[in-house]
Amino acid sequence: MNKNVLLLAMCQGLITTGNILLVTIAALVGQALSPSAAFTTLPVATQMFGLLIATIPASLVMAKIGRRRGFSLGNIVGLSGTLLGYFALNQSAFLLFCIATLLIGIGIGFATLYRFAAIEASDNPATAISIIMASGVVAAILGPNLAVWVTSYFPSINYANVFISLSGLYLLALCLLQAVKFNEVSETLNLHKARGLREIVMQPQFITAVLIVMLSYTIMNLLMTATPLAMHRHGFDLADSALVIEWHVLGMFVPSFFTGKLIQRFGQTPMMASGALLIIGCCVINLLGVSHWHFLFALCILGVGWNFMFISATHMVSETYHPSERAKAQASNEFSVFSMVAISSLGAGWLEAIAGWRFLNMMSIPIMLIALGVIYWFASQKETPLTQIPLGR
Repeated sequence: MNKNVLLLAMCQGLITTGNILLVTIAALVGQALSPSAAFTTLPVATQMFGLLIATIPASLVMAKIGRRRGFSLGNIVGLSGTLLGYFALNQSAFLLFCIATLLIGIGIGFATLYRFAAIEASDNPATAISIIMASGVVAAILGPNLAVWVTSYFPSINYANVFISLSGLYLLALCLLQAVKFNEVSETLNLHKARGLREIVMQPQFITAVLIVMLSYTIMNLLMTATPLAMHRHGFDLADSALVIEWHVLGMFVPSFFTGKLIQRFGQTPMMASGALLIIGCCVINLLGVSHWHFLFALCILGVGWNFMFISATHMVSETYHPSERAKAQASNEFSVFSMVAISSLGAGWLEAIAGWRFLNMMSIPIMLIALGVIYWFASQKETPLTQIPLGR
């Protein structure tokens, strides 16, 4: 794998570490500062909303000013959010903290395009995506433990000092970005006639890929965001929750070392179907009990299922557009996915508080059955779109 993909993987790992660190504490901050239980996960929702509103501008900005400047801009916005978060928590200002997580979300919104930049820098898209996603293994270990370590050795009001470490992660990623040589789309490619957005998004392959990412990411985010709250409600402390989140993120990213090979051997649709079945298995385990082992094992399986679905569907999306169409195709994909993720983040705290942990898991099972139906529908199509369109790089 070339140097540029490895550097992008390191940048992705640093941003993901910050994201997991934020997930570990954001709901707990909301629980301490929010005016009511309905707003407990508002900081997580504003983070996801920031990610959502950045998805379309991020792609279009990078089409104009290039990948390096675009990614750097996103990192600077995220860095400003970490500093504002530190100030907000020292002042116990809940709304200001939500604005901070909004800015961090915008930074993460730009960073979601690292995986597409890696595809463009590689001749093996499935492996490139896997390497980028595998960087999350570092995040799985470092993110939750960094939150616990900073809280233990540098205690502060409402975890404020955690945001100083978060700003360091963004600053390091910003420095690494400057060493990446991006494969930009040339002016010649930009002058080629591109298809309309409707024609791109109405392809069965595009519809299937986007729906699978939407459904898998929504359920994964819903259960992940609600888990620290459910664990706290059942008497577990921050260290217990951090360990569960750590194993969940390991489940999300460790399989990336071989998911690309599995896709090459078995195909995209079987891998997506197996991921959906694993997420159903997670829900069943959560319904069977609320011990620490139930939370840990279920969330680990949830991560693996999401990994299979997300990488397979991302690979599928990358095959649906020409290089000159990549900005609008990627923007449509990211906006569709993260609009649902934002909604799930906002609803996680309210649903966990009002309806309960069991209801969340029971509700997730039919949604994964819908995902299986979408996969079956695509597999039954007579056309072979994967051979019709060149890779989007």
